[in-house]
Amino acid sequence: MAITVNLRYTGKKGAAQAFAREMISSGTVEKIRAEKGNLRYEYYLPFGEEKVGDDTSETILLIDSWENQEAIDLHHATPMMKTIAELREKYDLHMTIERFVSDDKIPEQDKSFIRS
Repeated sequence: MAITVNLRYTGKKGAAQAFAREMISSGTVEKIRAEKGNLRYEYYLPFGEEKVGDDTSETILLIDSWENQEAIDLHHATPMMKTIAELREKYDLHMTIERFVSDDKIPEQDKSFIRS
């Protein structure tokens, strides 16, 4: 049973994209992906937000998935969380969060809608 967290980082003037780029270029993303229990750590740009104007808000979606709550708790105790918090402040980002628990089972009636 995995736990997936969708974090939406919202900022102005390209700040959310700059945050994600710095997370990647600094090696922080690779360190998180290498942590025990991490299943997924990926940034996405929502469709329609490819171009950012001077005063336009923008959002970056982070899909962050872990094996269990213990793995999340261990991640939250790492020094990387300080780095992430500092970058959020640097880019003046605001966040919304959704958590999902996977049951890893696709009902038979849904399988016909999935193209592999």
